[in-house]
Amino acid sequence: MSIDSTGDFHEFEALHEFAKTAKQKLSVNTWDYLMGGADTETTLKRNRQALDMIGFRPRVLNDVEDINCGARFLGQDLRLPVVLAPIGSLQDFVETGALEPTLAAADFGCLHMLSSRSDPGLEAVADAVDYPKIFQLYVRGDTDWVDDHISRAIDKGYIGFAFTVDLDYYGRRERDLAKRYRTTSRQTASAIEWQYRFSWKDIERIRSKFDIPLILKGIATAEDAQMAVEHGIDVIYASNHGGRQLDHGRGGIDTLPEIVDAAGDNADVMIDGGFMRGGDIVKAMALGADAVGLGRLQGLALGAGGRAAVVRMLEILEIEIRICMGLLGVTSYDELTVDHLHQVPAVELPHPLSAFPLLYEDYLNEE
Repeated sequence: MSIDSTGDFHEFEALHEFAKTAKQKLSVNTWDYLMGGADTETTLKRNRQALDMIGFRPRVLNDVEDINCGARFLGQDLRLPVVLAPIGSLQDFVETGALEPTLAAADFGCLHMLSSRSDPGLEAVADAVDYPKIFQLYVRGDTDWVDDHISRAIDKGYIGFAFTVDLDYYGRRERDLAKRYRTTSRQTASAIEWQYRFSWKDIERIRSKFDIPLILKGIATAEDAQMAVEHGIDVIYASNHGGRQLDHGRGGIDTLPEIVDAAGDNADVMIDGGFMRGGDIVKAMALGADAVGLGRLQGLALGAGGRAAVVRMLEILEIEIRICMGLLGVTSYDELTVDHLHQVPAVELPHPLSAFPLLYEDYLNEE
C-alpha cells in the first residue's frame, strides 16, 4: 500500500521518519517548543502513557475486505476523523506558516483548525483555498474584539469557531524558559487579562448572538462538558493542551469516557493529547470520540517537509488505521465498542516520542 505505481518507495514510509527529519531541520528552539510541556512535563508524559495502557481485543473471521476509514464531522465527510489541531507560531516551522496545514488538509480530505496565534491570519488563510476550515481564538480583547473575530470568520466561510479555555494563565514551559526563548507570537504584547475574565456568561452571550458551530477546546471533566451542553456548545474538545498548561493532569484519553457520557447526543466530542499512531485514533473512536486532533505529529510533519509531508503523514495514518480496524474485525467506526479495548501495562517509558521506539532509542542515546 505504501509503494507507488512505479514500484518505488515514498520519501517517508514510517511515522517516526517525520520526527527524525524534523529534528534535523528545525532549530533547537522550535524543536523544544513543539516537544516540550509545562513544569515537570508529567501531563505530557501521561498523555502518551494513557494511550499505551489501552490494549486491543481483536475479533476474527469477519469479512473485512471493505473498510471505511472516513467519518462525518461538523457536517463534512472526511477521509479520516482527523483535525489538524491549532498550533501557535507555525511561521517558525515553515515560511508560509498556517497556510501549509490548511492546504494539506484540503489536499488530503480532513480539517485544519487555524490558531489565532499563527500567521498569516484569518483572512489570508481563508483566501488561500476554498475548503472548509475552523478558526480558534485566544481571547485577547473585549466583547467587541471577540465579536469582530467571530463575524470575520463567518464572513470568510469558516465552518466552526473554537475558543481555547484552558489558557487563563500561561503554563511554564521550562525548555523554553531555560533558553530564554519566546516564539514569534509571544514576542508581541498579549492582553491575557481578557482571558482571565472570559466565562460561561460570555459563552451564553455569544451563543445567543451568532449562528456558527461553537467549539470549546480544553474541556477535561464531565462537569464542564455538562456545562458546555447546557450552553448549546456544538463540539466539546477534550484537551489538556498537549500537557503544556496544567502539570500533573490526567492523560487526555483518560478523560474521554466521562466527557462522551456527559455530551450524550447533545454535542460532538473531539480529543487531542499524545496521538501519534493510527491505533491511537482507533482507540479514541472506540471510546466514543467523533474526531481526533493532531498537534505534535502535525508539527513534526510540517518541520520535516511542509504541506507535502503533512499529506504523506495522513496517508500513513490511514494505512495504520485500516490495518488496525481490519485486524480488530471491523469495517467502520460504528462497529467499534469498548469491548474491543482492555487495560494493559505500558511497555515503553512515556515520552512524546515513545510511540516511535525505533527513533526513541536513538533519541535516548543522544540525550
